[in-house]
Amino acid sequence: MGSAAAPRLTTHDKAYYADEKLVNFVRPGLVFKITGADIAGDGTVTARFKVTDPNGVGLDRLGMTTPGAISISFLIAAIPAGETQYRSYITRQRTDAASGRTATQATGENTGTFTMAGDGEYTYKFANKAPANIDRAATHVIGVYGSRNLTDFDMGTSRDDDVFLFVPNGSPVTATRDVVRTETCNKCHDPLSAHGGNRRSVELCVICHQPQTSDAVTGNTVDFKVMIHRIHTSKNLPSVVAGGKYRIGNTDFSDIGFPAYPDTRNCEVCHDQSSSAAQKTAYLKPSRAACGSCHDNVDFATGKNHIDQALTSDNQCATCHAPQGELEFDASVKGAHTIARFSRDLPGVVFEILDVTGATAGGKPTVTFSVKDKKGNPLDAAKMDQLRLYVNGPTTDYYGIPPAEDVRNASARGDGVYAWTLTNALPASAKGTFAAGIQGYKNVTLLPGKQKEQVARDIGLNKVKYFSVDGSPVVARRKVVDIAKCNVCHVSLQMHGGSRNQTEFCSLCHNPGGFTTGANQAGIALSQFIHRIHTGEDLSYDFIFGNTNFREEVKYPGDRRNCDKCHVNDSEQLPLPETNRDVQNPGGYVSPLGPATAACTGCHTAIQTTSHALGATTSLGESCSVCHGPSADFSVNRAHAR
Repeated sequence: MGSAAAPRLTTHDKAYYADEKLVNFVRPGLVFKITGADIAGDGTVTARFKVTDPNGVGLDRLGMTTPGAISISFLIAAIPAGETQYRSYITRQRTDAASGRTATQATGENTGTFTMAGDGEYTYKFANKAPANIDRAATHVIGVYGSRNLTDFDMGTSRDDDVFLFVPNGSPVTATRDVVRTETCNKCHDPLSAHGGNRRSVELCVICHQPQTSDAVTGNTVDFKVMIHRIHTSKNLPSVVAGGKYRIGNTDFSDIGFPAYPDTRNCEVCHDQSSSAAQKTAYLKPSRAACGSCHDNVDFATGKNHIDQALTSDNQCATCHAPQGELEFDASVKGAHTIARFSRDLPGVVFEILDVTGATAGGKPTVTFSVKDKKGNPLDAAKMDQLRLYVNGPTTDYYGIPPAEDVRNASARGDGVYAWTLTNALPASAKGTFAAGIQGYKNVTLLPGKQKEQVARDIGLNKVKYFSVDGSPVVARRKVVDIAKCNVCHVSLQMHGGSRNQTEFCSLCHNPGGFTTGANQAGIALSQFIHRIHTGEDLSYDFIFGNTNFREEVKYPGDRRNCDKCHVNDSEQLPLPETNRDVQNPGGYVSPLGPATAACTGCHTAIQTTSHALGATTSLGESCSVCHGPSADFSVNRAHAR
């Protein structure tokens, strides 16, 4: 064991910081792999599987010859002929004491017989047998899930699961349940986990979460397609908007909002058409269960809220709800879920800032820019519904909110090119590199003259241009996050009516000197503001911005210890650049705060944390990096390791 290859570890793994010899001995991690299965004539089910570390070296499930005992449980189900979802061979009855309601639930087992067959190789004979009327031509699935306890070595608990599809008569597998893949969920959930954390893949979840299983407490089905739609739509469910609740067991999901813009009409956020899921287009086939999960005020039995059209089966759904129609916003699946902002009929708004000339300290430079549609045709700036320029600097660290300049009356230079001389002069003390940013949109009428006529904002992506005010080399603002990372969850991050949509542009206002006025003052520097928003329900105090209390509104779906989820270029590491300025923090315990203190207390909001940081701050600045620098005992990576 001492010569075994070291596990694949990164600076974000707790084991990375452990003694190398201990890591080589423990070999943290857990990987299950089911290699085969069969069902005997008497219904006895046997699975063959491996238990290894991430390098493929076998582990002892009992923890006798390798560190860490391993808990293992199994599931088994089949897809009955003519059906599309699993039906479990193992079920249990659960009765809720309060309501007296009894529910049938698919479940697993771990009381069968384990037999070691080699190094990390085992067979498992199920305690439960397959039914006597088993269809041996049907697709069957065996799932395994479990955990490896390494807490004695300060390496936490490793978890994994796996599934294996087979047909008992030896035929190839043709029928599958493969609609959404785990990697799609993990774009936000980082990682997906449930029931204590051992069940980590959609492929495993759907074995039990199918129409066979319901919740005894509420009577709600936990069929995956229904439950997941309702959880992700919860806040906007018609029943919840009307004052009801959506619960599973004792968990209330009624305040869950969907992070993707603007809501769950964006089906392909989860039904990812770039994934390798075999049935990724399944969402285009309507059914009462799937559609009624979001539209839960529809009564298909009576036709209420369904244009008075009652349905007794799913056979006629596709008659009206084809996958896609000729027009957007029609009754087709794609049409009914069309988001006006993403309409294919929008001509598009495309900005470019071409040049900034005459930039001097105290001067009023001229900004040359273009406004065109997505085909390259020029747009009339005067007919834009919003068109603004913002200028701020220096890029070493912006400070304060710059005035907006309405540039719809800019001088036309032809072919969609315009020039605007700023009305607000640059500071007399201006030095180094400044930045000009543009935002705007044009209102466009979609389906004019038709009953579904509506107005949509055709919004351009922000563009930023850097320029020198003193002849020194142009230095762009450091890149801390990437909008592409924001859009992994948010899809199309859009704020302030949608026209501010690029993080490079956001920082022009959301900087250390910016804060809101009024009763609920708050600093708006991205370093603190975004951390606080995403900390949400885990904040130690209310964080109110405008009319939104983010402590009540936000439940982060991932793990905030994963700084790389948002940050780029190791920008979360200390020390921060010396040019970073103190951050205004009205409404907080202390204002202003040092740049590192502001960033860290965005998540770590307890008053003790702020006090600790202030104790490491003098008139000379912050000394946070002494303990939290990259090679320190409490480095950012080490403190956030998982």
